[in-house]
Amino acid sequence: MPYPILQTERLTLRVLQLEDSPFYQRYLLDNQTHLQPWEPERPSDYFSLQACEARIAQFNQQFISGAGFPFSIWLEDRMIGICHFSNVVRGAFQACHLGYAIAADCEGKALMREAVQAGLDYVFRQQGLHRVMANYVPENARSAALLRSLGFEQEGYAKAYLHINGSWRDHVLMALIDPVRPD
Repeated sequence: MPYPILQTERLTLRVLQLEDSPFYQRYLLDNQTHLQPWEPERPSDYFSLQACEARIAQFNQQFISGAGFPFSIWLEDRMIGICHFSNVVRGAFQACHLGYAIAADCEGKALMREAVQAGLDYVFRQQGLHRVMANYVPENARSAALLRSLGFEQEGYAKAYLHINGSWRDHVLMALIDPVRPD
């Protein structure tokens, strides 16, 4: 199965392959402190090369099975983030969840917006999904602004929704319906 490569003006989005493991590990290690407030607690071996290789194998399996579209984000030859469409449900729902993260030194340059827009175009146009859901902790103003700029609308507020950085955190629930084919 050929893997898609999404090109934007400045970025490339693609599914990681095993040979990308050192780049993936470097991204995680360089951004460990930066991402910690927004992610689950990570065991010490999470950042090992072996663990990175195992997750890349899982990403490939998700893509092959259609359960997810786990894109890595590249700026030239450097991995700078992730744009992961997961929990894909077909049938009458045709929906998924969106997760994303970007390197600390790439914030504020509209790179995440560029990457997520390319991913949204892919899941709506190429995969035929109808709804993409994304959730964020209320303190994450950057995520709130990003999602609103892409047309996401708030659909709810979930108390103690996910275990993030050592505690159960509330989340704002957002969703985007395919703007081209809303019916």
